[in-house]
Amino acid sequence: MKMNQGVEWALHCCVNMAWLPGDASISSARLAELYKLPPAYLNKQLQALVRAGILVSVSGPKGGFQLARRPDRITVLDVVVAIEGREMAFRCDGILKNGPGGEMDEDYARSCLISQSMRHAELAWRTELARQTVAGIAQSIERRFPEARPNTVAHLLGTGSAG
Repeated sequence: MKMNQGVEWALHCCVNMAWLPGDASISSARLAELYKLPPAYLNKQLQALVRAGILVSVSGPKGGFQLARRPDRITVLDVVVAIEGREMAFRCDGILKNGPGGEMDEDYARSCLISQSMRHAELAWRTELARQTVAGIAQSIERRFPEARPNTVAHLLGTGSAG
């Protein structure tokens, strides 16, 4: 399964925002600078997260984006769906109806064993993504790379540089 690169960008940004203190917000330009990403395209991804209720947009001189809810309430699946949409990866077109013995009124999306196998795999994938939260990823990063959080926060808030 191939996903839009915006999924990766959005997940990293959510983790970074989970690390920010209190009600701090961060601009899309600052996040783009951190990862050397095209600011306009990153902003499109962040706006998709706003529409999905994952982020809020804060206006004003210290405005930008911040998480709309606690990071333990934002799943990886929430972010994937916000960027990629709700449509399933596999779409059964019911081509069996065109084959020998095919029936025009049969719901092959439900009866085709290939369709069932693909849907079962997607359900397992979505279930796993729904089990993982932004908070869980942030904590795992902190355990494995203890300097990641302080370096990232210092860079984003302009109090130092990310190393």
